Amino acid sequence: MDKDKVLLTKSGVEKLEEERDNLINVERPRVIEELQLARSQGDLSENADYDAARQKQAEVNARIKEIQNNLANCEIIEK
Repeated sequence: MDKDKVLLTKSGVEKLEEERDNLINVERPRVIEELQLARSQGDLSENADYDAARQKQAEVNARIKEIQNNLANCEIIEK
């Protein structure tokens, strides 16, 4: 077995696809709104809301990339 392969059940694949879709269609747009609101507050150099939103954006994007990589390299197994 290839060491980069991720072993998943069919339901595991479905859960990852649901999480990915939620991150792309719900979480990421919400974080973008938070960023826009934080930017409107003015000076970004001392804006904790902006820093928090940027951190959340990085986390969401990293998780999306991780899920996509897992799905691209998965091998579906039986229970």
